[in-house]
Amino acid sequence: MVAMSYLSVIERYHEHEQLVKEMLESVLVGIGDPVMLSDPGMRVRAMAEIANSYPFVELLYVLDSSGMQISDNVAIVNRVVQSIPVGKNLNRSHRPYFSKTQQSEMLKITHPYLSNASGKLCLSASYRIGDEQEYGYIVVDVNLTQLIEFMMGDSARRKATPLFKFIYSALVLGLFIMVTVLISMATVDIVDLLSEGLVPSGSIKPFGIIIFITLALAVFDLGKTILEEEVLMHKDIFRHSSTRRTITRFISTILIAISIEALLTMFKASLGEMEYVQPAIWMMFAVVGLLVGLGIYVYLGAKAELLLKQGNGKISAGHTSND
Repeated sequence: MVAMSYLSVIERYHEHEQLVKEMLESVLVGIGDPVMLSDPGMRVRAMAEIANSYPFVELLYVLDSSGMQISDNVAIVNRVVQSIPVGKNLNRSHRPYFSKTQQSEMLKITHPYLSNASGKLCLSASYRIGDEQEYGYIVVDVNLTQLIEFMMGDSARRKATPLFKFIYSALVLGLFIMVTVLISMATVDIVDLLSEGLVPSGSIKPFGIIIFITLALAVFDLGKTILEEEVLMHKDIFRHSSTRRTITRFISTILIAISIEALLTMFKASLGEMEYVQPAIWMMFAVVGLLVGLGIYVYLGAKAELLLKQGNGKISAGHTSND
């Protein structure tokens, strides 16, 4: 449950590019007052207004008709909107959000890029204000990751992420402690077995050691899966593939553990412990059932996600054509 990877952010951006454009347009239209060309206080008030409603906006400044920055940068510093004496009189006419704006549309948005200031994925959007005699451009820089989370309604969950990570980490620590206990028990039995010398024919004590080691392996793999899926990796809960991956890894761990236990039980039966024959057979059937069920689940899940993507693509195409 770490922050979204750049790959996930860009993928989401391309899925919802038109909606991102509409969102930024609504932000800029709402503050698009020509007074901002000459009033520094108005720029600070506008930034404070949008910062309260749109936490993904990081920076605001104003350009004149030639692309020269005529204002200081207005940014959020320690959660307070401030006018920072940086950027004024810089020539930004070569920037994509200005040169493209000059060509036709009132609004222009850059492609995602890495910010020099924060090192995070950003977008810049510019909006023309004023009339033909005197006009300029409002420019805002937005954090693309926060924008995607805002649009997907994921901001509240992100705030609770540290708590979730702490709980998952505590659970994983408990599993790893149990792994240590199982390995210690197996080690003690191995030492005892070696101290006895030759193992009597038909003894099942080695199988008990293998069971401890197998359980330790299964529990460790389960803890490792939880640690990777829920703590170390970003998990996109809005994608079926993320849930399918977690379930697949979890069931695979159980499959391996049951398969080994079934094999060991069958070995016990072959040594004369005939009461283990039926449990071994039932465990083998359980393994086959889980494997078949997992295969069906993965196939149907992948097919369903493909249909959802195709449906969303058609909706986006239709939305774009209507615009």
